[in-house]
Amino acid sequence: MNRDRLFLIRPGFEDPAYPGQRFYCWHCALMEGVLVSFPTLAQRLDVERIEWPRPRLPVIELVGEENQSLPLLVLADGATSPHQTGTYEGFSFISEKDKILAAPSERHGFPNPHP
Repeated sequence: MNRDRLFLIRPGFEDPAYPGQRFYCWHCALMEGVLVSFPTLAQRLDVERIEWPRPRLPVIELVGEENQSLPLLVLADGATSPHQTGTYEGFSFISEKDKILAAPSERHGFPNPHP
């Protein structure tokens, strides 16, 4: 994997625990807003929107079953970050929303989130 890869949940999903309702992940929607706000910079990341139900196979393949909560930023091959929250079989990743928001500033020139 040559570029950082951001995994988000595709909005408009259903949860069987809440019949007849549709949802979005608000952490993922926050990430979507940053990407839309800086479209040229967003091109520096690979963004993959996946379905809500588990197992989330594209994520599991990279960082294991125990790390499939989203949003998730998986760093490019060999890359590390002071914001990373874990590693799995050689891949570093960031799984906390505030740290994910900080990483594109550090790694790709996005403006910093205001404190």
